[in-house]
Amino acid sequence: MNAKTAAVESASKSAGKGASGKTVKVTLVKSVAGTKSDHRATVIGLGLGRINSTSVLEDTPSVRGMINKVAYLVRVG
Repeated sequence: MNAKTAAVESASKSAGKGASGKTVKVTLVKSVAGTKSDHRATVIGLGLGRINSTSVLEDTPSVRGMINKVAYLVRVG
């Protein structure tokens, strides 16, 4: 199982009922230094700034796509 598949499965399992539907909790676990600029922009788009910063986001296909793009930098759960 690769990192992308694990991220999607974790997102599915951890998505709970929030005030406005399902949510997913994403945590930045690796530094964005040395990564592609579009990956850095995606991390910022997810609302993550520093290592160990966490963001609770609405579970939508666009957010899942962003998580899949930077699956090697984040932890879902």
